Amino acid sequence: MAASEAIDSPAQSSFAGFKAGLLRHWPLLAGFLILAIPTFIGLADEVWTLEIGAHGPIVLATGLWLISQRLGELRESSTGPSWGMAALGMAISIPLYIFGRAYDFISLEALAVYGVMLAIMCRLYGFTALLKHFFPFLYLGFLVPPPGWLIDQATAPLRSFVSMVSTEMLQMFGYPIAREGITLYIAQYQLLVEDACSGMNSIIGLTAITLFYIYVIHRASWRYSVLLMAFILPIAVITNILRVVALVLITYYFGNATAQGFMHMTTGVMLFAVALVLVFGLDALLQRLFHIGQEKPAS
Repeated sequence: MAASEAIDSPAQSSFAGFKAGLLRHWPLLAGFLILAIPTFIGLADEVWTLEIGAHGPIVLATGLWLISQRLGELRESSTGPSWGMAALGMAISIPLYIFGRAYDFISLEALAVYGVMLAIMCRLYGFTALLKHFFPFLYLGFLVPPPGWLIDQATAPLRSFVSMVSTEMLQMFGYPIAREGITLYIAQYQLLVEDACSGMNSIIGLTAITLFYIYVIHRASWRYSVLLMAFILPIAVITNILRVVALVLITYYFGNATAQGFMHMTTGVMLFAVALVLVFGLDALLQRLFHIGQEKPAS
């Protein structure tokens, strides 16, 4: 019984410290929730229902879990409040939040809430502690949806490349397909390669999940993280080429209504799962070939 109490005491102490911190700083928490809850509702309505933001709920849940696991280390690393950084963060984020909320710019609004969270953390634990345990907060940054103009600029070359390669692959097998820009023509059907099929959605979601995987499973060095992440773009593009090919074939054999209905989302989910398997398989291969990925982070 004594040994059991000794094992349980650190967890109990951590929970007690967390509870005491909530009670002591409840005005900060209440103020943050007043800002954050409407923004999360907006994200759920406008972003998380789309493929570009489908990773949002996963990032939110796992990001909060990561922070809860690092609270003890944050307290130990704390050198006192960084009032200057906290004030600067609030001075930038609050007007940005008001502007984004007033004009319905969900990207600015979410960015402002993210900035307020960082400012509060600087107030509670200090900027130095935040830098030392930066990953959970960097990871939560994936909750901020990229603005539409940035998505348009980024997806334009990807859509062209995906449509070109998909067309050439199908032509090799004798299918009557032609391309004009990002519009594909097969038999009597005309298909437009949309943003969802360009690879951008997969790139954002894969990057977030891969970073979480590397951090939790390996706690690997940043060099290994960069190496593995470098493969995300080609993996995302390859899987989306396969998706376009699959949708073109479904259209050719079963009609446009089938391809653009249930199967459009289904192929996206299936090929995202394939992309994740490729990332995990690549990780296992790199470790076996080069004996990397097991490095400890610098203390």
